[in-house]
Amino acid sequence: MTPLRQRMLEDMGVRNLAKNTQSAYVQQVAVYARHFQRSPEDLGPDEVRAYQIHLTQTRKLSPSTIGVATGALRFLYKVTLKRDWAVQEIPMPKKSFRLPVILSREEVRRFLDSVESLKHRAVLMTAYAAGLRVSEATHLKLTDIDSQRMTLRVDQGKGRKDRYVMLSPRLLEELRAYWKAVRPTLWLFPGDLAGQPISRGAVGSACQKARRASGIAKPISAHSLRHAFASHLLESGTDVRTIQLLLGHRSLATTSRYLKVATSTVCATTSPLDLLPRVESPAPHPGLPAHL
Repeated sequence: MTPLRQRMLEDMGVRNLAKNTQSAYVQQVAVYARHFQRSPEDLGPDEVRAYQIHLTQTRKLSPSTIGVATGALRFLYKVTLKRDWAVQEIPMPKKSFRLPVILSREEVRRFLDSVESLKHRAVLMTAYAAGLRVSEATHLKLTDIDSQRMTLRVDQGKGRKDRYVMLSPRLLEELRAYWKAVRPTLWLFPGDLAGQPISRGAVGSACQKARRASGIAKPISAHSLRHAFASHLLESGTDVRTIQLLLGHRSLATTSRYLKVATSTVCATTSPLDLLPRVESPAPHPGLPAHL
């Protein structure tokens, strides 16, 4: 390990950045260094600009992917190397806003019914029932289930924050049946490696297999179930603030985007056209075909 990488890891560790963030930043800086075949310490604003153009125009990466690389370079030059120009000379790309594709309640049922593995169905059902991120669902432990208070404890979710979410009575019934069959000990959903939880890749593969079996044309991932959870709660009348707490969103603005996809709430609104008095259609103009 190079001294620069070691310093950067130490700087990220001191600031308690998530492990996934640390791994992504180190990887992005390594790719940046290989692109120029030089140490990042010997590169400056001109090289950073050229690299961002390369990512945008040559590799044609998405704004979100470029944003990860930009965040890594900003951290490297501002925090680890303490360059005065870091933030000003490394612009963050603006992300396009895309609404998530939402599964209906019937589609969620069809999807879950199409999951063959008992463990995979249990973890995906948990993600939907509690609105969990896939990393949160896969890292649940047996001790996170509180059947007395009917809650699930999410330990150190995104942003290193703990939170409690509801434990559905139906989910509890399903988890008890799953536990009797599998008998997990530490992790609620153990993986193939001893002592490790199920991987995100395994859950993702199960999603794609179930989507094909269900015949649903919409794209489906484990995160789709979290989107469906929020939208279905909103459509059933749950207030946005409660949904924010359940999802663990830092900002209410993030949760409010579900107002745009809650079709039974938004699209059920009466159009002003329907409130106008009916007007008789004008008679066809003489000489014109009757269908015009």
